[in-house]
This record gives sequence, structure tokens and C-alpha cells, in this order.
Amino acid sequence: MKKIVSLILIFFTAVSFTFAQEDSKSETKEEKSEVIKLSIEDAVSYALSHSRTLKSNDIDLEIKKRASSNSWNVFLPNVQASGTMSRANEYNPSNSGTLQAINGALAMNGMNKFLPVKDGYDKEEDRWSTVGTVSASWNFTPAYIAQIKIAKAQYEAGKISWEQSQRETITNIKKMYYGLLLQQESLKIQKTSLENARQRMIQAQTNFRNGAIPEIQYLQTQVNYENAKPDVDSAEQSLTQQMDLFAFMIGMPVGTNIELTDSIEPVYVDVSADDLLAKYSDNDLQIQNLEKNKLAAKLGITASELATWLPTLALSYSYQPVYIGSEGAWHFSKDIGDGEKWYDSGSFSATLVWNITNMLPWSSNRQKLKDYKQQLVQLDLSIESLKENQKVQVRKAVDTLTQAKEQIDVMGRNVTLAQRAYDMTARSYRNGTTELLDLRDAEASLNQAKLGQINQKFQYISALMDLENTLNVSLTESK
Repeated sequence: MKKIVSLILIFFTAVSFTFAQEDSKSETKEEKSEVIKLSIEDAVSYALSHSRTLKSNDIDLEIKKRASSNSWNVFLPNVQASGTMSRANEYNPSNSGTLQAINGALAMNGMNKFLPVKDGYDKEEDRWSTVGTVSASWNFTPAYIAQIKIAKAQYEAGKISWEQSQRETITNIKKMYYGLLLQQESLKIQKTSLENARQRMIQAQTNFRNGAIPEIQYLQTQVNYENAKPDVDSAEQSLTQQMDLFAFMIGMPVGTNIELTDSIEPVYVDVSADDLLAKYSDNDLQIQNLEKNKLAAKLGITASELATWLPTLALSYSYQPVYIGSEGAWHFSKDIGDGEKWYDSGSFSATLVWNITNMLPWSSNRQKLKDYKQQLVQLDLSIESLKENQKVQVRKAVDTLTQAKEQIDVMGRNVTLAQRAYDMTARSYRNGTTELLDLRDAEASLNQAKLGQINQKFQYISALMDLENTLNVSLTESK
């Protein structure tokens, strides 16, 4: 009886565990199958908050901002405090002469108490001395002012680099979004063709069984259907991989089930390359960045010249109390201000320093000055090259826009004609008056027209984004 009860308990435990596992699996599937709907603006907004690339750019900008905000710290004085206790290895009788000198100084200051002089008397405390030091030094050179301006110019260049990176990342995200839409449309067309092939195979199978067509015609439809399946599976897998890459790019977990809610519908603009260059050529962020780098190089030349020919003013003050009491180095007086116990050996100094080495033509400072001048030449060449390349890119983008718009209109008419031709051919095939090869040709023409139109829409959108990115302007915001 006990064995039966035990078996029943074991059975119910196993059943409960199985149901728990199934519930857990179903919950996991539900979590994984949760669909995240994203418009293109949603994708950009999410990337701005979660993209690892953009977060890294934020850190770079923060570093430059902090360097600019605190560049004035070159004017901070150098303040140090130290305390030293030292013990001489041997007793030095000349210490008595030092004590006599201190006594003489005390007498000149009107002091009545003097330190005892004990010639030849070696006491342990006489070997020890206690010294405390508080020092402050401050240097000034006009080159510091140029260095502060350099830090601020580098921050301004950093802001431009940050904005450029933001725009490029957003452009890449939008391009990939529309690229995924293009893949989806292509996959949809392939699936439609596959379903048509399946329907033809089923119809051919029915006709073959009824004796209406020979077996070879049925086998042809079956081969056509089976050949189309791997292409659809491959396209589906490629789309899944690209979706994972897109999720990674915007900062979502890889494997997130994303549904794209927008469509490939371009906003058309009427633009002229010459007009765009005349209005917006100076907006190019790359050129602006190089201009800021030119300013930093010029300030570097100024800083090097100032450091070479102008002196540095060095101010220094130190307070150095020395304990030389009769009670020994470690017997401190209760009255710290007692002149018998402490002696201030600190000082104040003001110094003008010329670095003669920096004036030599082969010194590192003069070589650095030459480097700055050559950097200026390089930057001028880079700016000139960027301006010419800008003209090429703008003209190329405008030509692409014009051509793509014309092709979209042409492809639209082709899709309408190809659809009518396919519908007529399909009806003829069902009636037995058209061969399968003719139907496949009509379907291929229709698919080619549809894909061509979608591809031209993508080309138009991509060229427009490149144009806006090059000129750092939005040409569609007023549309």
C-alpha cells in the first residue's frame, strides 16, 4: 500500500514539474515573441539614448569640455607642506658654532633667553633635528593665455566632431531602416511568387489526375516550386540577420523582434547643385572642424613664440620652522612660538627666467613651432580638397535624385502594365491557352518592375540623406 501511495506521489510530482516547465517555456516564448514596433523616428530616438557609439562620443566631448572649463588652472600656485625628522650618524661639535650664531641673532632681536652651548658633549637629542616646510610657488608666462585659448578651440572642434558623428550615425540608421524595408518588400514579392508557384503546382496536379495535362507538365510546376523555396528561405534568413544588426546598431538586445512601421515613400525636392553650393557650402561640418583646428594651430604658434622670447615670472615663498631647543629634537616646547625653540629659515623670492635653449633654431621648441606652421599648410590643403570634393558629392547627389525620380515614374507605369500582362497571362494559363513558360516570364517581368521601383525609391531617399549630410542642412523639413 505504501509503495502504491509513493508511486502516486511521484507521478503527480512529475506531472506538476512537467506543467511548470511548459508554463516557463510558454512564458519565455511570449517574452521573445513580443514585437517592438518602430517608426524611423522611434529608431533614431532610441539610438540617441542607447547607442554605444554615441555614448562613447558623449564621453569624448565631456573630456574636451572639462579640459576647456578648467584650462585656467595653469594659474594655480603650487602649494606643498612637508615635515622632516633627521638624525646625524655622528655628533658634530660644530653644532656649538651654529648655536652661538643663533644666540647672536637672538641678541640682536632683543631676546634675553639664549640656547646653551655645550662643546664636546655628545647627547642623543643633539643628533636629531626637526624641520617643517610650507611652500608656495607661482609661475606666470604670457604663453599660458594662449594655452587656455587652445583648450577652448579644441573643445569647439570637439563639439563639431560630436555633431558630425551624430549626423553620420543617424544617417546610417535611417539608411539601414530603409534598406530593411527594401529587403522586406523583396521578400514579400518572392513569397508571393512562391505561393503562385505552389498554386500552379496544385492546379497542375489536379489537371494531371483528371487527365487534362501530361505528367511532364505537372512535374515542371513541381520543380519550379521546389527551386523557389531555397531562395525564399535564404532571403528570410538574410533579413533576420540584418534585423539583428540593426538592433545592435541602435542599442537594442540582439534578437529583439522588431516590426518596421514606415514605408519607402520618398519626399521629393526640387534642388539645383549650384544653388545648394551657394547657400550651404559653408555648413559642411568637416570644413568647420578643420577651421577650428587651424585656429588651434595658430594659437600653438603664438604660445611657442611667447615661450621663446618672453621670460617666466616665478614667485616663491616658504615657511620653514626648525626646532633647535635645548631639550632635544623630540621634546617640543608647549609654547610653539617660543623663539628659543623654533627658527624660521624660510624665504620669499621673485625670479625672471629666460630659457635660452628655446631660442636656438634647432631646439625642440623651435622645431615644434615649425611643425605648427606645416600643420597650417596641411589644413589649408585639406580644406581646399574638401571644398572641391563637396562640389563633386553635391552634383552627384543631385544627379542621382533627378535620375531616380524619373525612374520611379517610369517604373510606376511599368508596374501597372506588367500587372495587367501577368493577370491576362494567368487567366490564359488557367484556361489552357498559354504555356507555363510564358506565365513565368510574365511573373518575372512583374517582379522586376516592382523591385526596380522600390529600389529607385531607396536610391532617391539615400541620395537625399547623403546630400543633407554633406551640406549639414535639412531639405525636407518644410515639406
